[in-house]
Amino acid sequence: MAEASCELFDCGHRACGGCGAALVSRLILKATGKDTIIVSATGCMEVFTTPYPETAWKVPWIHSLFENNSAVASGICASLKKQGRTEKVVAIGGDGSTFDIGMLCLSGAFERGHDFTYICYDNEAYMNTGIQRSGATPYDASTTTSPAGKCSKGNSRPKKDLPQILAAHGAPYVATASIAYPSDVVKKIEKAINTPGPCYVQIHAPCCTGWGFEGEKTLAIGKLAIETGLWVNFEMEDGVVTRVKKVVRKPVETYLKEQKRFRHLFKPKVNAEEIAKIQAIADKNAVKYGTDLKLKSKPDPVIP
Repeated sequence: MAEASCELFDCGHRACGGCGAALVSRLILKATGKDTIIVSATGCMEVFTTPYPETAWKVPWIHSLFENNSAVASGICASLKKQGRTEKVVAIGGDGSTFDIGMLCLSGAFERGHDFTYICYDNEAYMNTGIQRSGATPYDASTTTSPAGKCSKGNSRPKKDLPQILAAHGAPYVATASIAYPSDVVKKIEKAINTPGPCYVQIHAPCCTGWGFEGEKTLAIGKLAIETGLWVNFEMEDGVVTRVKKVVRKPVETYLKEQKRFRHLFKPKVNAEEIAKIQAIADKNAVKYGTDLKLKSKPDPVIP
């Protein structure tokens, strides 16, 4: 772990209590160390870490627009190369800036092969601007632009598979992680920044405000996402899945019922049909990535 004894992400920022993105910020700098230039798109992380004239970042940091942080990172990479400098460049965006608004610049940067790491803190909606649906919002989640009601069950579209999209661009290293497992996050970021070429790490960052749960449950909610198969932690190298976290899966209800954004699936009565559709998504993930941990069967009892 780089700079293990040094905190490069300062206290006193404006994040909500229990904010998953705040933990992502801290873990990024634990992995990268001080010789890093951060490019941060507009979003929750930018707002709560840099309220003018303050900053929580103890490394060079530049604010980009929602849509162009990959382009800014590309320009910084080109400048560093020209000057013979060796700082690592890390672009950071939320799922709105990454999956939607910034997708064009992200695709272009990866297609051109720039040597930087892009990290998405995925809290599954546009949280900073009012909890609107994004391309990362899960199926049936209620947001302010996909509200559950008499005519809607919530978000009607599946979560965009951005890791696979960027792997198809030829990215040498693509990984998913969760703040529920901080050491895994640090290891994957370290691997990404030390792999030549454009690398991508997508970190699941539960949002207590947008998802509707108490802040002290953030890590527990993150673990439930993995334990139900609705989030998969994996690594891809040159387009091939090389490592996957295996679990003994729990039913998806254990995850859904803990969050306000899914409460319409349980009130006024349990919507078994919609829950079954979400269970099918988890089952598909399990088959695709081979996440199910095979338990050793007990030997038959010896009958005298």
